[in-house]
Amino acid sequence: MPKPHPEEFREDVVRVARNRGPGVTVEQVAADFGVHAMTLWKWMRRAAIDDGAKPGTTSQESTELREARRRIKLPEQGNEVLRRAAAYLSQACLPKRIYPLVREPAVDGVPVTVACRVLKLAGQPHSRWLDKPVADAAVEEAHRANALFDAHREDPESGSRFLADEARVTGAGTADRTAWRICPDNRWRSVFGKKRGGVEKAGPPVHDDLVRRGFTADGPNRLWLTDIAEHPAAEGKRCLCAVKDVSGKRIVGCSIDARMKSRPAVTALDNAVARRDSVAGCVLHGDRGSQFRSRKSVRALDPHQIVGSMGRAGAAGDNAAMESSFGLLQKDVLDRRAWATRQELRIAIVTWIEKTYHRRRRQAALGRPTPVECETVMTTPALQAA
Repeated sequence: MPKPHPEEFREDVVRVARNRGPGVTVEQVAADFGVHAMTLWKWMRRAAIDDGAKPGTTSQESTELREARRRIKLPEQGNEVLRRAAAYLSQACLPKRIYPLVREPAVDGVPVTVACRVLKLAGQPHSRWLDKPVADAAVEEAHRANALFDAHREDPESGSRFLADEARVTGAGTADRTAWRICPDNRWRSVFGKKRGGVEKAGPPVHDDLVRRGFTADGPNRLWLTDIAEHPAAEGKRCLCAVKDVSGKRIVGCSIDARMKSRPAVTALDNAVARRDSVAGCVLHGDRGSQFRSRKSVRALDPHQIVGSMGRAGAAGDNAAMESSFGLLQKDVLDRRAWATRQELRIAIVTWIEKTYHRRRRQAALGRPTPVECETVMTTPALQAA
């Protein structure tokens, strides 16, 4: 198919045809410029319409109309892609492959660029997938899985390491680690294997560990510790989040809620700040719980200029000073009896904190005073009055 003539060339040909001399026909002008006479007549008619000499749709109006139709068609195509994607991904029995969702609408006229934009996919990986829908790594993984399956079918009592040895004998190069990964995915387990309960993996830390198990402070509001725990009652569980000042061992803020979410962590921090005057620069150290890694908990530190700190995952010793206080509460109150109502459990927790722990529990690390007595010694009279 020949390429269209440039716009400037067409305008020049029409201009020459309009200003042709006597006895010169349009066909002669068309032959001089190397275009067909019918084509030149169409160009002249289009130019007359654009100039307003003849009725009809101008070139600018045609362009705007095509652009409007394109803009109207784009949302319809995007909705069609989303409808097919929802229907495809809702089928639990099929493997979730995204690139076919780009190829299938393209057969019905939906551009690939529209499908990639709606599904938020890059076009270049899709082009590579078209050239090779099944990667070499996937083929090699399938061969290894077949070898492990053959070994498992012959001896279903063996574990992944034995299956890897049997697969290597048949020529399939499979490492023990690869077999350990493939076998659970296909539910190939030894009949003598011990079933283990699932353990939730801790998320990434949002703060560095600034404490490193150094639970000491040279004054109030220098280092705070926080933790969260729950205890059941007949009506339902209660969750306690507490904030403890290391210098005097006093629990400066706490919150009791029905759910172990970020809300009690934020409320406990706000209660602690409300009871203290100057907390700028204070370090708040906690564990890797999701409550303290949430965006709400992280944002709650900035207005008070508090610095966050976080220990390692699964290392209770990184927050041992706070864990010991919760252990005392568990031993002295919570495990003593069965609790019928949430209100009863809440009253018991608050009473133990304010009456027993603060005013009767002597701290050996501080020279045997109670937290209230220790804080009285370290706090100035002005702060006491506040």
